[in-house]
Amino acid sequence: MKSVWARMFCRLLVALMIWTPYQIATAGMIGTDQVVTASTAQADRTIVESFLNRSDVAQQLQALGLSSKSAQDRVATLSDQEVQQLAGKIQSLPAGADSGDVVVGILIVAAIAVVVWYLWKRM
Repeated sequence: MKSVWARMFCRLLVALMIWTPYQIATAGMIGTDQVVTASTAQADRTIVESFLNRSDVAQQLQALGLSSKSAQDRVATLSDQEVQQLAGKIQSLPAGADSGDVVVGILIVAAIAVVVWYLWKRM
């Protein structure tokens, strides 16, 4: 009895080995450029999404009639190259507000204060 079951089991295994392909999954080497491209694409998307999540950007988008959710949906549909260009533009923006106007304003206020102080001392 044992030999009948053993022969049947062996025949089943042979049939399954013939029926099942030997290589279901294949492995291969990937280039460094593929890994770097994938990681930079994700980093660029993170930069753009964090820019859209800022409160001042969200307020400006709302003022223009675009919700932040709609803007994020639009960014999600952009290609990797478009996101890379957009992230490059975001990173090239100056940090903070336009400090040139602030410096000029402070200098004008300081000059007016010096003139007023000089004229007050002369009296």
